Amino acid sequence: MNTASAYFLANIPSPDRGVWQIGPLSLRAYALCIIAGIILAIWLGERRWVQRGGTKGTIVDIAVFAVPFGLVGGRLYHVITDNQLYFGEGKDPIRALYIWEGGLGIWGAIALGAVGAWIACRRKGIPLPAVADAVAPGIVIAQAIGRLGNYFNQELYGGPTDLPWGLEIYQRIDPETGLPDALNGVAVTDVPLAVVHPTFLYELLWNLGVALLVLWADRRFRLGHGRAFALYVAGYTAGRFWIELMRTDQANHILGLRVNVWTSILVFAGAVAYLVLAKRRGPRERPEDLATDPDDGGAAGDGVEPSGDGSGEEDTDTTDRADDGGRDGSGGAGGATARTEVG
Repeated sequence: MNTASAYFLANIPSPDRGVWQIGPLSLRAYALCIIAGIILAIWLGERRWVQRGGTKGTIVDIAVFAVPFGLVGGRLYHVITDNQLYFGEGKDPIRALYIWEGGLGIWGAIALGAVGAWIACRRKGIPLPAVADAVAPGIVIAQAIGRLGNYFNQELYGGPTDLPWGLEIYQRIDPETGLPDALNGVAVTDVPLAVVHPTFLYELLWNLGVALLVLWADRRFRLGHGRAFALYVAGYTAGRFWIELMRTDQANHILGLRVNVWTSILVFAGAVAYLVLAKRRGPRERPEDLATDPDDGGAAGDGVEPSGDGSGEEDTDTTDRADDGGRDGSGGAGGATARTEVG
């Protein structure tokens, strides 16, 4: 692409690499972003859980189950929907295990992660939908952080653009062999091969907007029984639908549309239906339904006054709690069960 360098001054430059070698260790930006996102999601989820009346440390305990399940589920979804990258003539199936190279389907991560969370909730005797509501904003913020990993990997972008925020794509070379290596190589020139839509950035900003929407709606309407989580899913999939249509990376299609477009449509419909149906279950779960048994690692309430809205402010709406008494049988062991892509 032979254009004057001044033309590119307003564009977004890609990093010259996504991997740094420290002796025998490969430090990958993608992995660091995933780890940072998980830590933030657990921290925010824990904070919101305690403010809703739950026992401190519960979300951390649940994450021990949910995170490994989610990573496996995310990778499985990616490998299944993009199987041509790993299987077939000339392909190396073992690379399907190389999670550090990128490729986590959020749909699979949420689905299997929910299974891990359900197991942990059953062990603790707390309702899974309430946990899902507490962690929903943190999950979508973690997804936003994960998109920075795609930026460093120089992947998941859209078609060519002349907009001032276009993303510059560079050719990366393996410094040892001199061969092209888009994932592990280093850019040897700042002249871009193309200037494209930064769909990673569009999704990052959209995800942050969804997080703010969930936080606001949760405070305003005191969402419970999985409705905050359903709002997150509906908001995320609405954005993922149009962003997915802009992407130009290789993907399988069904009836002319990318697989993830169809997934977005179906999951969005399911989330909206759940939002409507769950409203019949009444007010948010009672704080006493969220506290774990003292013998299970924490004293009920843990000495923290719940705010009820996850915002850190005192909950002055005691009417809902009074009305909720005796009507809501969803808490306790075996509570109702409550499926976001990094790639």
